[in-house]
Amino acid sequence: MSRVEEIEKSVQALSPQELASFREWFIRFDEAAWDEKIERDASAGELDALANAALRAHRTGKSREL
Repeated sequence: MSRVEEIEKSVQALSPQELASFREWFIRFDEAAWDEKIERDASAGELDALANAALRAHRTGKSREL
């Protein structure tokens, strides 16, 4: 059995309260991982092309205020 399958089996065995607690923890964990990935990508310049394209679009009037 793979580690993922073991985790799935463990999650399925949680009580409703434990599942709710796990869900809240996992959301925080996943958000932190996403934030770290964005920070790494930004630091490495991997988002520069997207930012430049957005700025060009804004300068040419292709954006609007929210």
